[in-house]
Amino acid sequence: MVIQVVSLGRIPYDLGLAAQARVVAARQAGLIGDTVLLMEHEPVLTLGRNATRSNILVADDFLQARGVAVHEINRGGDVTYHGPGQLVGYPIFDLRGDLPGKRGPHLGPVDFMRLLEEVVIRTCSEFRVPAQRIRKRTGVWTFAGGAQNERKIAALGIHVARGVTSHGFALNVTTDLRDFEWIVPCGIADLGVTSLEQEAEIEHEPTMTRAADFVLKSFGYVFGRQIVFAESLDALFARVPVEQPTT
Repeated sequence: MVIQVVSLGRIPYDLGLAAQARVVAARQAGLIGDTVLLMEHEPVLTLGRNATRSNILVADDFLQARGVAVHEINRGGDVTYHGPGQLVGYPIFDLRGDLPGKRGPHLGPVDFMRLLEEVVIRTCSEFRVPAQRIRKRTGVWTFAGGAQNERKIAALGIHVARGVTSHGFALNVTTDLRDFEWIVPCGIADLGVTSLEQEAEIEHEPTMTRAADFVLKSFGYVFGRQIVFAESLDALFARVPVEQPTT
């Protein structure tokens, strides 16, 4: 079995959402297999289903002057930031398929989130950056120096419709962390954010290309799949339809 991958480069957030919607519809129809979209966004704030508008700390005119849009979306979680230097991954998987840890007719969304966290944790380890989960705090966190120095290095949140996942993770690679001062990231005020660039030693200096390579290596390991690249969305949809998993 394979995971198909399409890398879209740096694109505006609304175009990323449109691409994701197109792939989700195709996956729900059984026209393609499990797919990961990788991309980078221009600066944008997104509000999940549990978001509180007060967690945006700057005025609308401040954001408008900088061309920063605010999107309300259907993923779980609160407010987060996307911008240059951040690797965004949308894993579009059918939870009824052959997935690690599946015990019934489908893998639970929480179990899928744990798998995504493992992908990111393993990616961080490739840069010799220790990372972890924190109970009741979604995402991936560093822990060098003890609990008081825990910082979020990746935000995660998904949506599931008709058994198919959307949204996913945002890993800070070379992100300008000052932009997170616009928000209370994920509604968590007592812990900060960080990036691979901030945490990695100079001999393991991260780049977006290296981070993407390690993310896909980790996807292959965690899900036990081969990684297959498509040059574009059109190339992805041109492939032979796959069998739809049964419920």
